[in-house]
Amino acid sequence: MIYKALGIMSGSSLDGLDLALVSFHESGGKWQYEILNATTIAFSDEWVLKLKNATHLNAKDYVLLHTDFGKYIGQAVIQFIKDHQLEFKIGIIGSHGHTTFHFPEQNNSCQIGDGASIAAITGLPVVTDLRNMDVALGGQGAPIIPIGEKLLWSEYDFLLNIGGIANISIKKENSYLAYDICSANAILNHLANQVGKAYDEDGKIAASGTIHQALLQELNSLDFYQKNYPKSLANQFGWEMVLPIIQQYHLSPQDALHTYTVHIAEQIKNNIELHIDNKNTSQFLITGGGALNTFLIDQIKDQLSHLNIEVVVPDVQTIQFKEATVMALMAVLRWREENNVLSSVTGASRDSVGGAMWMGQES
Repeated sequence: MIYKALGIMSGSSLDGLDLALVSFHESGGKWQYEILNATTIAFSDEWVLKLKNATHLNAKDYVLLHTDFGKYIGQAVIQFIKDHQLEFKIGIIGSHGHTTFHFPEQNNSCQIGDGASIAAITGLPVVTDLRNMDVALGGQGAPIIPIGEKLLWSEYDFLLNIGGIANISIKKENSYLAYDICSANAILNHLANQVGKAYDEDGKIAASGTIHQALLQELNSLDFYQKNYPKSLANQFGWEMVLPIIQQYHLSPQDALHTYTVHIAEQIKNNIELHIDNKNTSQFLITGGGALNTFLIDQIKDQLSHLNIEVVVPDVQTIQFKEATVMALMAVLRWREENNVLSSVTGASRDSVGGAMWMGQES
């Protein structure tokens, strides 16, 4: 069976809206995929501010933003279809939305980006709210990418996505473990903003700085890192816990970036060491925007040099659109009424078929 699905991702790094049209071929439970068209639409300064401040709105303004962002996504899809001549070539849309509140311990996780608005504008079936069922079942609702890693990238033992938050997946025989490690690009981008850059290209600014050992030690001692998995992070962890620690040292942006980059690499190393057996060479796939940060990748490789592990940084398209690809896959699985969230990852009471379905056409 062949499916053509559009996956849409808005990550915590606030760098833009990723759209990927993916063709999936399923035969006998084996899945193959091909990214047919993909693009990233950078958020305007206005939208960055709206999304960043969403958690501070009153109830009325919050629900209106939820609708407005859904309309924004719907219009982005229409433009994407026009730009790539994709009329009548998309079967279903999987839209993650933008995470605002994440309180899994209270059975709640919220992503704005109204699915009904997307469906009404595009006339296509849309799947949203992909985390909610898992959270209702007592899970973390995160990470949700491992279903894609299991079905599309099963040859890798470890899979790391470095977005606004860095999260890791570990293949254990026939099951997967996965959890959030630390804030990543959300903090790096914020520090790069201080020197007038949207992000630290290739990690050049960080590479020009020097490490501050006291800051590194304080960051590494944060309570979250001592918790057992399954565990997940809200965006507020970066803004309310990490950033104030960095700011109290009054470092130059270069030194702050250098130190925080090393911190990310050390936390990744600490978590790899928990799961690697070192008997055989492990394959370690790194994707997400952070995979394009040369200085960060070099730091990770340096931290892992004593382990029997091969770091794989794939092609740029896979790096940038892996998460959007998985959103498309999750929508297809939802359409097929098959499990698309793994309880071995999230800690929920069972695997689940997650996502609300919005039909863009009359039946």
